[in-house]
This record gives sequence, C-alpha cells and structure tokens, in this order.
Amino acid sequence: MHLNPVRARLLQPGQRLLEYPWSSFGGYLATPPHRPSWLRVDRLLGEHGIARDTLTGRREFEQRLETRRTAADNPAERQAIRRGWCLGPASFKAELLARMEGKLGEHHAGELKCERAEVRAERIIQEELKRLRWDAGELSRRRKSDPAKLAIAARLRRETTLTLPWIAARLQAGTWKCLNAKLHRWRKANESIEK
Repeated sequence: MHLNPVRARLLQPGQRLLEYPWSSFGGYLATPPHRPSWLRVDRLLGEHGIARDTLTGRREFEQRLETRRTAADNPAERQAIRRGWCLGPASFKAELLARMEGKLGEHHAGELKCERAEVRAERIIQEELKRLRWDAGELSRRRKSDPAKLAIAARLRRETTLTLPWIAARLQAGTWKCLNAKLHRWRKANESIEK
C-alpha cells in the first residue's frame, strides 16, 4: 500500500488527485451528506486556512493540494525538505534550538547538537559584546590577539563543544592553530592572576 500515490507514480501527470480511489481525499471534497460521518473535515480545512466547509472552500482545498503535488514533482523541492531536521524559517529553527537547552541526549543527531552549540555560542558572544560595550563590527576591527577576544574564546571553549576553527572564524581571531597557541598563553597568564 502506498501512502502517497504521486510519489509512487500511481497517477499520471494529467490525472487529478481525486482519481486515486484508495484515499480519503474524495471524502474531504464531498458534500457533508455524501461523506462518512467519522471524517472530520473542519480540522483539515482549518489547517489550510479555509474557514468554512463550502463548495468554494473544498475547491480551494483541492487546488492547494494539486499545487503541492506539482511542487512535489520538483526534485529541488523534495531535496530541501529531506535535508536537515527542521522545516521553516530561521526564526522558527532558532526558537526550537533555544527550547532544547540542556535537553539533548545521546540519541540526538550530531548535526542537531552542533547547531544547538552554535546558538549557545552566539548567545555568549552577544552577552560578551554587550558587557564590553562593543558593536558587532568591533570583532573585525580589533587585533586577532586582543585580550577581550581571547577571553570570549576561552569562555566559548569552556561552555560549548564548538571547535577551535569555528571559534577562530567567528571571532575573527586568525587561524585556529594561532588561536590555540594564544589561548594557551592567555590561560596561563590569567589562571596565575586568579590564583
């Protein structure tokens, strides 16, 4: 049994979705007396922004699904959906990642953990820039070995799992190897002061 007759190529390009007989789609398009009593049309139409179960609303619903069918035939559209773990705008993805704070376990994918670490790092960077009273452009104007940049890098290493190449690129602190050496010297100097 195929859940999607379009993807399974059970419908010809010129055929309407309604012509596939083993689907509840026809029930959604039928008038209330001619559909099964258990079929909840209001929820599905509502999800599509169609307020009323009328002939016009049902036609709108059919047109929307036919349009989606056309998009589904486009390999680029399918590829965009299959890649990654989140479908939606960047703000939606950022909100989801923020909600995952401290909730990722070993069963979560590495890509998701990396993205979560990047969101955390960006929050740390913004906190540090605010504390230093720097604007975002200050990172590019300051020297690669600026002590404040090294302090931010040290905090990122302590509080995230991000790699040195990522931190070096984001803070505009030169190559990761140079940053590693500078961080080593910075830690020795600052740890001896703290002791």
